[in-house]
Amino acid sequence: MKHVRIHLVVNGEDYSLFIKPNRVLLDVLREDLELTGTKEGCGLGKCGACTVLLDGRPVHACLTLALQADGCQITTIEGIGEKEVHPLQEAFIDKGAIQCGFCTPGMINTAKALLDANANPSEDEIKQAIAGNLCRCTGYNKIVDAIHSCGCQSEKEKGEVR
Repeated sequence: MKHVRIHLVVNGEDYSLFIKPNRVLLDVLREDLELTGTKEGCGLGKCGACTVLLDGRPVHACLTLALQADGCQITTIEGIGEKEVHPLQEAFIDKGAIQCGFCTPGMINTAKALLDANANPSEDEIKQAIAGNLCRCTGYNKIVDAIHSCGCQSEKEKGEVR
C-alpha cells in the first residue's frame, strides 16, 4: 500500500508524516507520535476512551482516519494543561472523578469541548455531552460534578472580570 504525506498540528506542534492511508488517528498519535495518553478501549467508537479534539470538536480517534485530520489542529490529553494543570484536570482530582483513569483523557477532552462551547452547562447538558464516554468505575456522578464545578467556576471568574 502506498504511503501518503499528511500534516498535523498536535498540541501546537507541527508534524509531517508519511502514513498508510488506512491508518486511524489513534494509531498515529500513539505509535508514531508516542502520545499514549489517548487510550484505545473498544476500537469501535462506542466507549469514548480515544476522544481527542479535532479543530475543537470531540472525535473518536479510533474511527477517524489520520487522512481526515490532515491540516487540522488536534488536541490530546497531553495538550490540555501542558504548562500547568488545567482547571478540568484539577476538578476531576478534587471531586474524585478519577478512579482507574482509563476513561479520563477522553472524558476531559469531551468536557473541554463542552465548556468551550457553553461556559455554564446544565447538569442535563453535561450528561448529554459525555453520553459517548463510558466509565466503569465512578458511576458518573463525580464526573458530572467535576465538569459542573468548572462551568460554575468559569462563570464566577467572568463575573469577577466585569
